[in-house]
Amino acid sequence: MRKPILILSAVYLAAIGLALIFVPLRFGTGAVPPDASPQLLALLRLLGGPLLGIAALNWLMRDAAPSPSLRAVLIANVVGFGAVALNDVHGVLSGEARELAKLFLVVHAGFALAFIALVRGVARTRD
Repeated sequence: MRKPILILSAVYLAAIGLALIFVPLRFGTGAVPPDASPQLLALLRLLGGPLLGIAALNWLMRDAAPSPSLRAVLIANVVGFGAVALNDVHGVLSGEARELAKLFLVVHAGFALAFIALVRGVARTRD
């Protein structure tokens, strides 16, 4: 089950990263004002880059055997998706997030739970 989760998360993160870089206003509809400052757009584009890096890392680890390196990547995904899911929970419960946050909450929580399951399934081995 590890390979499909890593592939799906890689595709998802790459799509978000590319959207932030190339179409930040469209991606941020309802959250980013249409007359956003160039500085805000630059910040959104800046955030897209690390997402592409994590997407590449997940893609490259899709066939990795259980190892401390794979475990580190899986734990990093738990942290990332878990933090974003908690942010989504706050936004949805407080009413501060746009309506689309409910969908993102399900996606992010699903990834966080999937990566938790993967971490538990990967034996602690040496590189």
